[in-house]
Amino acid sequence: MIIERIEEQLPGALLDRHEFRGDLTLVVDRNRLLELVEVVFAEGFQMLLDVTAVDFLDRDPRFDVVYHFLNLTSQERLRLKVRVGEGEAVPSLMGRFKSADWSEREVYDMFGIPFEGRGELKRLLMWEDFPGHPLRKDFPLDGGDLFCDDTGASYAGDAKSLQA
Repeated sequence: MIIERIEEQLPGALLDRHEFRGDLTLVVDRNRLLELVEVVFAEGFQMLLDVTAVDFLDRDPRFDVVYHFLNLTSQERLRLKVRVGEGEAVPSLMGRFKSADWSEREVYDMFGIPFEGRGELKRLLMWEDFPGHPLRKDFPLDGGDLFCDDTGASYAGDAKSLQA
């Protein structure tokens, strides 16, 4: 099994593991992520499907950066999680997977988690001077943000002009 081979090659790299409905999840030491990705790649998980994040506001470290891999031969899926604190950077996987570019930019844009070892991170979905990161649990949803105006205005125009 892949866990035994990882533990044999990289002792101490795995912090936790669990399986749910046949999908294996490995929690990885942030500083050993690149080493572990090389082992996983050699084991046949050569397709990076997605990079995303989860915000656990009251936990330290606050975030999980989550990677989803697919083994094209066996059709197995593998999930790697890296726990990251506020302001900490995660090593970029762009050296191994060019497809990581958009997903890492999205995680940076939506959660504010930086990736080191890659080019400049530009926002992907929000404009460059947008204040904050919308998928963080502490992002204001009550209209307290200066870009969230609750006046009832619409991009389609007001209701009277639509009825005319």
